[in-house]
Amino acid sequence: MTTPRPRILVANDDGIFSPGIKALAQAMSTFADVIVSAPDVEQSAVGHGITIRRPLRFKHTASAGFGDIPAYRVDGTPADCVVLGVHLTGQPDLVVSGINLGPNLGDDLTHSGTVAAAIEGMSLGIPAIAFSQRATPAGEYDFAPGAAYAARLAQTVLTRGLPPRTLLNVNFPAHTPTGVRVTRVGEHRWEDRLVTRHDPEGREYHWVSGTSTAPDAHDEATDYGAVEAGLISVTPVRIDLTARDLLGDLAEHVPQL
Repeated sequence: MTTPRPRILVANDDGIFSPGIKALAQAMSTFADVIVSAPDVEQSAVGHGITIRRPLRFKHTASAGFGDIPAYRVDGTPADCVVLGVHLTGQPDLVVSGINLGPNLGDDLTHSGTVAAAIEGMSLGIPAIAFSQRATPAGEYDFAPGAAYAARLAQTVLTRGLPPRTLLNVNFPAHTPTGVRVTRVGEHRWEDRLVTRHDPEGREYHWVSGTSTAPDAHDEATDYGAVEAGLISVTPVRIDLTARDLLGDLAEHVPQL
């Protein structure tokens, strides 16, 4: 008796034409039936936005170059892609997102579209993994080592599962990784800087810039530190927004009616 192949939904935030999602989908297709559902244009840093004020299009896109893998583009956010992919093509056994062009470390998780696609899968009760990769100093990417590892990790998650409300956030270093480290979310963040300029007609506009900072950059127990050391960072992320340690104290001090 032949064991049925698992079904995997692949999404991202860089768009359906990104080389990262192609590498990830092809790696998953070596052991699973894959459906790609990705934005039609780049949707980086849009977070977990869901489109509710207009209709969405879900269009098969052979020109994206996925070969025999069915690939659909969505004119919405990464989370939209997961919603439509699940409801229009059937419940998958796993949602994977990426491979993102650039890492998602520390506070990046709060605005990353790549991670948001995994969060949406998780919220639908489906195990989910987000994959991202740092570029070389020259801005180049070699997705082969990361995609190969992603396939191995996906098979492990399919076998073992993940706890409720938990996803994995995985980051690959720029060059061939030297090992794997299970990490915690580090303190990496962006210090915002507002650049104010004027257009040719003299009207003021603003450009949000920022400087990356990571106080724990050399701590390999953190996601940033592990990637900095050339390791693959695998971070379990639990989405529970309640500050449980404050419940008792707050209950004693909040004003009552």
